[in-house]
Amino acid sequence: MHCNTIEWKNQFFCFGNINGSIMNTIECIEIFVEVAKGRSFSKAAERLGISRSAVTKKVAWLEQAFGTQLLHRNTKRVSLTESGEILLHNADTLSKAVNDLKDLVCSPVQRPTGRIRVGAPPSFGAVHLAPAIQAFVETYPDVQVSLLLDDGRSDLIAENMDLSLRIAPRLKDSNQVAYKIAVVPQALVATQEYLDRRGWPERPDDLTMHNCLVHSLKAPTARWELTDEQGVPRAVQVAGTFNSNLGESLLHLACRHHGISMHPLYMIEAFIRQGTLRVVLPRYHCPGLDIYAIVQSKRYLPYKIRLLVDHLQAWFGNMEWATVGP
Repeated sequence: MHCNTIEWKNQFFCFGNINGSIMNTIECIEIFVEVAKGRSFSKAAERLGISRSAVTKKVAWLEQAFGTQLLHRNTKRVSLTESGEILLHNADTLSKAVNDLKDLVCSPVQRPTGRIRVGAPPSFGAVHLAPAIQAFVETYPDVQVSLLLDDGRSDLIAENMDLSLRIAPRLKDSNQVAYKIAVVPQALVATQEYLDRRGWPERPDDLTMHNCLVHSLKAPTARWELTDEQGVPRAVQVAGTFNSNLGESLLHLACRHHGISMHPLYMIEAFIRQGTLRVVLPRYHCPGLDIYAIVQSKRYLPYKIRLLVDHLQAWFGNMEWATVGP
């Protein structure tokens, strides 16, 4: 028999008061949700960063507490019972309500302490993220931050990171727990010397006649997508003598008159302002890049991590080269 959300929540709070800790019950429900969505105890354990046996015990405790079977499982598959379907349908609403109440009660008296491990791409991390972190720890002096500079593909759990900044046209893994920090426009650039030697492109198709320095992660098929002033997309297959998975190496060669490269504005605004680089095809727009803060799990986001995410959203949302985006 199905019950509506309000009835179920009322039953739950009575259950929580009689049978034990509400927060422990919420934790067990959130673990159950991970199992139910992935139809796997092992995948849930990997996602949450805990052992499979811990996941099994939490789900078993929940079934015993509710007095009903929530999952059918055998050696090959996991499926939901009718009671499990009801719980899954209502779990997100209940979990959010309890966590919001917990934050409301605890936040005024909490003082963030401890270490936060953060990963970020090298150029963005060293030049732009470091000052933002400095401002954060000046506000919260009991917090220490360790910054790991990488290409953004490190495994948060394997590297024991609390948060990773990733910059991409879109997130490849839709299951990642991500908070959008800002949107960064991109532009095509080259030196005046290179353009004098090879000619100024007037249309996207002209790029096929140039040495294009391609980012192998952002454009693995060497296809650049542009949009004209009427919003019509223009895609062009480019080629060149050099590609790399790090934008700094492409920028270095572009500054040495080697070709045309595409970069987010935070990497090239100073070079454009100084006249070192010129914007190529200025009437066409390159796709923007989203800056995301990725966390391990929404099951429990520490107060200090939430404070840092909020700080980064405010900090980078005010940058001239960034927009907040949808």
